[in-house]
Amino acid sequence: MANQAESGELPQGADPVAANEDSVTRVAPSMSSVPTTRNVFMAGWVTGLTAAIVCLVIRLVATLFGVDFAVQQPFRGAEVGQLEEVPWAATFVLPLIAGIAGAAVAAIFLNVKGCRHWVFWLGTLALLLSLASPLTQPDSVPWSTRIWLAVMHVVTWVIVVPQVARVVGDSDPRVTAGYRED
Repeated sequence: MANQAESGELPQGADPVAANEDSVTRVAPSMSSVPTTRNVFMAGWVTGLTAAIVCLVIRLVATLFGVDFAVQQPFRGAEVGQLEEVPWAATFVLPLIAGIAGAAVAAIFLNVKGCRHWVFWLGTLALLLSLASPLTQPDSVPWSTRIWLAVMHVVTWVIVVPQVARVVGDSDPRVTAGYRED
């Protein structure tokens, strides 16, 4: 490895950007900077908590505008047409769960080629599936409620998925090929 560092050559398959080829010091990052499962879960926890707080603020603003958040709960077995208020706790807990669950799925892709893209597109698929619940409510649910709920889903995606994908993407073997051992 010292010979490669002295000659300025990169290992086979190394990404010149990751190897700091354009840097003045040309010292590649240490392998200890490659994210671990703990780092991914930390990103999921922090982004999930951030999304939960933002969704609570959105819910508060929507409530101030008179949105009632009475919906037909999926998978509850309730009678068709029976509406229930979405609990405030669910507004906080569900984005938090989304962040942690997203991190758990993302951790599977650590050190996988193209992991950033895998995590991003799986998170986008999860968003599209989650939008089915607010957008397919019965006609008795006003569109204002559906739109505010959909906005919370999209906000959670915007906060959680790109950040978790970025953290996991830092473990891509094409990026870490030029990193130096500690």
